[in-house]
Amino acid sequence: MIESLVEQIEARFADAQAQMADPEVISDRQRFADAGRLFNHLAPAAKLAEEWRRAVSDAEGAEELLAEGEDPEMRAELNDALERIERLEEEIRLAMVERDPNDEKNVIVEIRGGAGGDEAGIWAGDLYRMYNRYAERLGYRAETMAASDGSYTFEIKGDGAYSVFKFEGGTHRVQRVPETESQGRIHTSTATVAVLPEAEDVEVEIDPNDLQIDVYRSSGPGGQSVNTTDSAVRITHRPTGVVVSMQDEKSQLQNRERAMKVLRARLYEAKVREQQEALSADRKSQVGTGERAEKIRTYNFPQRRVTDHIGSRGLASREASVTWHNLDEVLAGSLDEITATLQDAEKRKRLEDQAEA
Repeated sequence: MIESLVEQIEARFADAQAQMADPEVISDRQRFADAGRLFNHLAPAAKLAEEWRRAVSDAEGAEELLAEGEDPEMRAELNDALERIERLEEEIRLAMVERDPNDEKNVIVEIRGGAGGDEAGIWAGDLYRMYNRYAERLGYRAETMAASDGSYTFEIKGDGAYSVFKFEGGTHRVQRVPETESQGRIHTSTATVAVLPEAEDVEVEIDPNDLQIDVYRSSGPGGQSVNTTDSAVRITHRPTGVVVSMQDEKSQLQNRERAMKVLRARLYEAKVREQQEALSADRKSQVGTGERAEKIRTYNFPQRRVTDHIGSRGLASREASVTWHNLDEVLAGSLDEITATLQDAEKRKRLEDQAEA
């Protein structure tokens, strides 16, 4: 079975390489971009396949020599090759596990202060800055769509943005002594994060007749136009009751465009959730269900640690969690280890689901 998978990887990777060098593909921006994404997706698996071929060759060579007579050094080489083969087979299967179809999309992130009063709003702002720094480190572009005390909506653009930030959806709990706490007592506060894959116009059909669009005067910072023109926009999608408001831009048109983008993403996320629930009643979307109220990660300031509760995501046993002791680095935007751990857990869960199907 692994032999046929390796052959499939080699054939698909060779085809991707050929497309990248094809003048017709190069001249077509969309085809070249698609070929590039396929090449980048297959490159790690192709490298593992090459290592597997080498390990198999080493094992066969060692077995041939051992057939002529026992040799401790050659026996050790055979055992090493067999161990490499076993490890590489698992890594190859994980590398080729079926991907989330939204992985390549841009994302819209919404952060809201939860339990904890003013401290929850401050914590929401800390998360907002953390994600912006992380996006910048990865070479993505973050654009703020709306921001106020304890509430932030922003877009992160870049290939594979959803594959990185989708694990952030849920309730983030912080344990620390607030600046306003005179007795030095540790408080627990929360903020909720929703991560929505950006939807294209063709993916979500919105009937204009289903929309109620209200305009009103903006409030808060914004320059001379504030409270003098009806630039703020509120869009209500009547069939679902979803409401989106935007007022940060001075132009009513810009606020309307941003509100429609967020509305489209929310409706797309709801559509995907319905499809998932129809396919598997026991699998729930992390955003917009009861699971969202559960903590997915705890940030403990006194102990300078970050604990991700993988079990609450359905990616491992219910009690499973992983802890890192680099809180300052994480808040500064270094979430690479956390993301890599969750990506690996997701791949293993998908591999298990495929084996059971």
